Amino acid sequence: MTTITDTQHRVTETPNGVMTTLASPTLGGSRASLWLVEMHPGAGGPEHAFDGELIWAVTRGAAELTMAGTTTTLGPGDTAVLPAGVMRRLTAGPDGFTAVVTGPGGSTVSRSDGLPPVVPPWVA
Repeated sequence: MTTITDTQHRVTETPNGVMTTLASPTLGGSRASLWLVEMHPGAGGPEHAFDGELIWAVTRGAAELTMAGTTTTLGPGDTAVLPAGVMRRLTAGPDGFTAVVTGPGGSTVSRSDGLPPVVPPWVA
């Protein structure tokens, strides 16, 4: 068993929000990654796709998820299962949103702007 204390969590800030790594291959040695997303009000991440399935559970606020030409509003208690390889974009509502996310550890993300795939630090 591995215990990861609150002081060991890894925090990554971007212009759109804050990702807090709760467990990952480099934080506790898990094969899965688990992180908290806190997006700023009205912020929108870039269009991107992960090479593994992700599960997003919204705990506070609201967000619009656009994927495969369809936009869905997510609110507290909603869970979205996002398939691997499909471009998506999340945009926070006027009060921002918080979600708990899990997916395969070490997953790479590709952006629609053609930058090379990378493993985000909150997933590593």
